[in-house]
Amino acid sequence: MDNQRDSTDKSDRDPMTAQRESHLQTLQHLRQLSRVLDSAIGIPGTRFRFGLDPILGLIPGGGDTVGALLSAYIVFRAAQMGVPTESLSKMVGNILVESLLGTVPLLGDVFDVGWKANIRNVELLEEHLGAPEPAQAANMGFIVVALLALILVVLLLATVTLAIARVLFGWLANL
Repeated sequence: MDNQRDSTDKSDRDPMTAQRESHLQTLQHLRQLSRVLDSAIGIPGTRFRFGLDPILGLIPGGGDTVGALLSAYIVFRAAQMGVPTESLSKMVGNILVESLLGTVPLLGDVFDVGWKANIRNVELLEEHLGAPEPAQAANMGFIVVALLALILVVLLLATVTLAIARVLFGWLANL
């Protein structure tokens, strides 16, 4: 009995099963992150939910940047899991839409509550993992360029938002 290994021992599993289990664990982690960012807080008596992302967006400049970087993490992990270029492009697009419109004071935050880019991106990942035939994964060059471009755009937006905030606060101070 002591010499027999448990049939659930990780060393007995084939690499595909181990990879699938790893992907499912990562997917569960990303679902939790997307829920925290997009829908963790419910308004009592309604079906209306929002998360940390729109709250972060209320912080001028830095809030949208932090939210976008957390969103980029989901895309990065999806790329590691072999999501194809087309799906990664949609994911980056979701974040860019949220980031661009999120920079509009107050209206952008309202939009952010409804858009839920992170939940959309996890759904795209789930579609990839549930596909009967695996699609060809995006190449590493595309992944690096897409994530760097996303981070650059978000940092640019944060800089513009901070400049606008400085002008507005300076103008209000002179009143």
